[in-house]
Amino acid sequence: MKIVFRIIAAILFIVFFGFALKNTHEAALRFFFGYEIHGPLVLLLLGFFSGGAVLGILAMLPTMFRHRRDLAKQKQALMAMEKEQELQRQVRMHPPQPDTVVSK
Repeated sequence: MKIVFRIIAAILFIVFFGFALKNTHEAALRFFFGYEIHGPLVLLLLGFFSGGAVLGILAMLPTMFRHRRDLAKQKQALMAMEKEQELQRQVRMHPPQPDTVVSK
């Protein structure tokens, strides 16, 4: 299975490398207020792709931290239940001793 993934990764690398070689011409990116960036098209595309990936990860962080916090609470609850279950098992194994009768 690793070999299949490596072959697919190599093919994708070759395709993207070819894409980069074909798109080396100069491109202008115009922003508001007359601001303009000139650079190779492939670098501009790479920059915006990377920026989008970073924004996606940042958008996902609050949900990820909430799930991790909930998981920690669930683990604590599970450990408490297991401890209580173990105590109950020990109580069942050792029944209480009857009271001794004192005769007069």
